[in-house]
Amino acid sequence: MAPPNVSSAANFQLLGFQSLLEWQALLFAIFLLIYVLTVTGNVVIIAVVGQDPRLHSPMYALLAHLSFLEILYTSTIVPLLLADLASRGRAVSFAACMTQLYFFVFFGATECFLLATMAYDRYLAICRPLHYPALMSPAACRTLVAASWLTGAGTGLLPSLLVSRLDFCGPTRIDHFFCDLPPLLQLACSGVQSTQMAIFLLAIAVLCVCFLLTLVSYVSIVSSILRIPSASGRRKTFSTCGSHLAVVSIYYGTMISMYVRRDAHLSPELNKVISVFYTVVTPLLNPVIYSLRNKDFKQAAARVLRRRCSPYGTRVKRSFLIG
Repeated sequence: MAPPNVSSAANFQLLGFQSLLEWQALLFAIFLLIYVLTVTGNVVIIAVVGQDPRLHSPMYALLAHLSFLEILYTSTIVPLLLADLASRGRAVSFAACMTQLYFFVFFGATECFLLATMAYDRYLAICRPLHYPALMSPAACRTLVAASWLTGAGTGLLPSLLVSRLDFCGPTRIDHFFCDLPPLLQLACSGVQSTQMAIFLLAIAVLCVCFLLTLVSYVSIVSSILRIPSASGRRKTFSTCGSHLAVVSIYYGTMISMYVRRDAHLSPELNKVISVFYTVVTPLLNPVIYSLRNKDFKQAAARVLRRRCSPYGTRVKRSFLIG
């Protein structure tokens, strides 16, 4: 008798970090704190960019979209991870698993396109400043942002459709903290090779191409920085670009090591460690690197805070004088 096909029946069980049972409470607290900080930091960026007219430029519009994306991206993974840590493993329906896989790929691919667009924006601003207003007009910025979101949405369809058509005939336990491609492919019992090849080619097209475009932009930026006569100017720009490139390298490095491989079989624990970097760590680092190290953004945040607090301060002062 043929083994049952899980894709039309029951649930998957996410094992999460069950090998670290004695650390479940600590892991829950750490991931919850990171999630709260990530969402709060990115919401602050969106609010400040939206309320300060001086930040209404393509650079900060792209940053606001990246922050909104990071909230969606990390919210696709971390709440389920926290639920798993609280319940020490939980069942996930096949439909829910495929839905999470789709949105994970959708938001991950969109982030690649947005990071490449942001690097291109900085390249134009630093290397071609005279042409910047024409090449990165508000209309051009909106077009690039829309293309990033739409292409990301289309990119998410292929892996989720291919995986949903596989037969899962063995144990239904996913040794991971979310429905990721490698552990799902390890559970499948038919049609895996063609699916792996399609996902491998898609990963090359998205991850490697976007990373190369981003890298070329930053190499051009660095070569322009070296021609800046002022040592302090070079230091300031190098510091900013170096921080951006560090976050981009962490994100792309971990993603490429996970998905640009013909053989999807790594140890489950190594899979989890790598996945934590691009699903939990980089969404927290992005608001820190792209905004909190930015002098203009910090000044804008102070202005917005003063505007928000001044009506309250005026009311308190008036009531004090009346009293």
